[in-house]
Amino acid sequence: MADVRSKSAHDRWQEAVKIRQEWLDHGLSTQPADRRTVEHSLTVIYARISRPKPRFEWVDSPDKAIPLLAGLPTLEQLYGWIRDPHPQGKPPLASDLAMLESQLRGALSAGVSHADPELSPARRGKRSEPWPELPPLKALDAGVPLGVVLHQGIRTALHRSLAHGYRMPIRDTLAGGGPVPACWYGQQDAAWVAYYDALHRLGLASYGPDDLEHLGHWAALVRSGGWWWPSEDVCIVVDRPELVRTEPVPGTWHDEVRLRRGGVRYRDGWQPLPA
Repeated sequence: MADVRSKSAHDRWQEAVKIRQEWLDHGLSTQPADRRTVEHSLTVIYARISRPKPRFEWVDSPDKAIPLLAGLPTLEQLYGWIRDPHPQGKPPLASDLAMLESQLRGALSAGVSHADPELSPARRGKRSEPWPELPPLKALDAGVPLGVVLHQGIRTALHRSLAHGYRMPIRDTLAGGGPVPACWYGQQDAAWVAYYDALHRLGLASYGPDDLEHLGHWAALVRSGGWWWPSEDVCIVVDRPELVRTEPVPGTWHDEVRLRRGGVRYRDGWQPLPA
């Protein structure tokens, strides 16, 4: 195996493309959820915030989850816990989980061998202008740092595909009936997991054993299941859809996709997007 230090930026980029596709495939998978793996990793993550194993309630679609979510906080309510003054009382479990995830991502960023664009936008020149987003090989030839191209081509690209192209349209459909409590997206949380996994596999980041183990459980959730809503006693988990059809996003450089009309159907027959 070649020493990673001897690899060119072009070589690393070609490897990164394969890693990105691997995680995009997880993000769009229609295989039934690996319930045992999901429940194990969620139990470990709960334990990291000093919570016991919850009872798991599996449903076939986000639509089926909605009646079970009464009392869980919305994203706006979670934001209230990081503002001053804080609300009175004990923060919801989802607030502690969000903090746990944020701390992990900060620790992973600290292990990156270059200035991580995830922490602050990478800029160039005396005027601190952002680097342009160009076709990746052209960008590297034009002097855009590999770290910037990797952030654009993995983190940002997968977020466009799996957040803007998938989960946001579905969440908008759910929100037609009122505010939807905050959740995590399982397979569609791939963007940040894939980014830090790729940097590690490319030899551009070094993480401590505990951070690697912790990242591994978030990665397992991406590889194994769908959306999930946590609470103190119960965790509502959605199985993966049975059908996903996507189309390329025009004018993008990193194989970004989005759902086609009628492009997703869950195992109970729910189709959130009109055909």
